[in-house]
Order: sequence, then C-alpha cells, then structure tokens
Amino acid sequence: MSDSTSPDGASSQPTARPGRRLAVNLAVYTLARLALVAVITAVIVVVAGLVSVDIPLVVAALFALIIAMPLSLTLFKKLRAKVNEDIAVVDEKRRKDKAQLRARLRGEDGHGAAK
Repeated sequence: MSDSTSPDGASSQPTARPGRRLAVNLAVYTLARLALVAVITAVIVVVAGLVSVDIPLVVAALFALIIAMPLSLTLFKKLRAKVNEDIAVVDEKRRKDKAQLRARLRGEDGHGAAK
C-alpha cells in the first residue's frame, strides 16, 4: 500500500497550513452560496417578468436568500464537510499548542502534556 495518498482521497499534505486550507475552502463554500442566491434571484426576476409582475430586486434577493439557505445544505454538502473537517483540524492544533504552552509555563517539557 502506498502512503502518498490516504484511502479516503485526502491530499498528501494534510498538516500543511491547515488554517490556509480552511480559509480557501470556506471562501469557496461562501462564494458557492452567494452564487446560488444570485441565480435564484435572477430566476425569480425572470419568472416575475414573464408573468408581468413587478418584483423589486431587493424583495427577489430576500426570497432567494430564504430559499438558498436550506438548498445550499444539500447542494453543497461536500464543501460543507470539507470546511467542517478543516475546522476540526485547526481546532485540534490550537488545543495541542495551548496544552504545550501550559505545560511549559508549569515547567514541564511539553511532551507529556496531553491527558
């Protein structure tokens, strides 16, 4: 078995800059959700125009936002899962660093700090 990739298809450098990877995945997820709102807004405006109803753009955008919230949970499930995994990695690293700092402040060497 090769150790260049993990069995679940994750990248070969899971610990390389987890904060940066989180920022990138969060930006992609946010842009995808905003694009979904824009598309739904456009659909609402076009459909309203076809049936000769005048809907202000702000109202269409608010309805699109309400529709996109639950829809994005299902459409962008993989992106959301990546963001959640990255948050867990960053949080775990923060906890380790905090435990090591507390151990050093107590005068320990920091290797046995995890309980």
